[in-house]
Amino acid sequence: MNIIVADYIYTPTGFKKNLAVAFTDLIQDIDSLDGLTKKYPDAKVIQTEPNSILYPGFINTHVHLEFSANKTSLAYGSFKPWLDSVIEHRDELIGACNNEMMLDECTKMMRSGITTFGAISSFGNELEICEKTPQRVVFFNELIGSNAMYADMLYGDFQERVRASQSCEESSRIIPAVAIHSPYSVHPIILQKAVNVAKKHNMPLSAHFLESQAEREWLESSSGTLKAFFLKYFNSSQTVTNIEEFMHAFDTYPTHFTHCVQATEEELNYLAQKGHSVAHCPRSNRYLGCGRLAIEDLPLPFTVATDGLSSNDSLNIFDELRAAIMLHNDMPIQELSEKLLRAVTGDAADILGLNCGKIEVDKLADFTVVTLPEEPKRTEELALWTILHTKEASEVYIEGEKYV
Repeated sequence: MNIIVADYIYTPTGFKKNLAVAFTDLIQDIDSLDGLTKKYPDAKVIQTEPNSILYPGFINTHVHLEFSANKTSLAYGSFKPWLDSVIEHRDELIGACNNEMMLDECTKMMRSGITTFGAISSFGNELEICEKTPQRVVFFNELIGSNAMYADMLYGDFQERVRASQSCEESSRIIPAVAIHSPYSVHPIILQKAVNVAKKHNMPLSAHFLESQAEREWLESSSGTLKAFFLKYFNSSQTVTNIEEFMHAFDTYPTHFTHCVQATEEELNYLAQKGHSVAHCPRSNRYLGCGRLAIEDLPLPFTVATDGLSSNDSLNIFDELRAAIMLHNDMPIQELSEKLLRAVTGDAADILGLNCGKIEVDKLADFTVVTLPEEPKRTEELALWTILHTKEASEVYIEGEKYV
């Protein structure tokens, strides 16, 4: 048994003083330090630095590790030129992204307090790294392929990757999951099969959806800038589905849709009615010129995620939260800061069905300790100061074991 003490503890009901947490791999008790030392006299007491806040471990719900080699290869500013550059440089970037590089990015994420992340995997290359990293990994096996001629082959490869991730469950912190690349890149027949796999095994399910205006134009009328892309690379002039058909494919299973920047109010309300949620990637959306997701009016739950280094400059969750504060400038800054911290803790855990993300008894003992540069003067500003003043966590625990 261990007992950890901080000046403040971030609980589901807000920041609390004069409390400590007793834990093994699970949170066992929350009480005053006096109360806990009397109940558990043999427990080791861990005293954090002055001006520290104990948070549940942060959760980054949407990451692409396989493009971690990108620095200046891919074109930013607009979605279609970026997509062209991905096709042009994909092989060299994936070839340059070795295990050491991916593991280094996982370590950097952990130093920013991320104890769980969702890895979107197109080829399965990251599985070995996700087994080795200390973090909990929701391993999203991604399905991609819009050509009906190759549908069976692509679905067979997808099934093999799902089975490979399932085989890792007992020996690592990997949680097998399913991802659909996007409505414009997955044929409806194999899309429905993949959704059924998630349903059958009760796996988390994710899908990119309405990231850009170019995607919306293509899905609505098989026109716009993506038309040239599909003609050039796939000899196709017609979309395989439309927005409504794609949404209906997920009607019977809660799905974590990524981006949704170009979704209408009506579409977002429909997703909310079906129990879905959104992964919000502020920097990625800005760098690719996709627009802003209006989280102040969002009718469904959301998380904040970094996306991958194919459309970002770091996988640091604090960098992402600071960007969100600047992007959503119409919201009161204190309210926004609190909403963002919930989005990377309790809300993210609830959406992915994880037993973490909250400092509550019987939750996994995943902790991130943040140390402020001086004693805060007002409790109501703790969320803001946490986001503004933190580059790296002071301490990180996963299932009770200290890693930072």
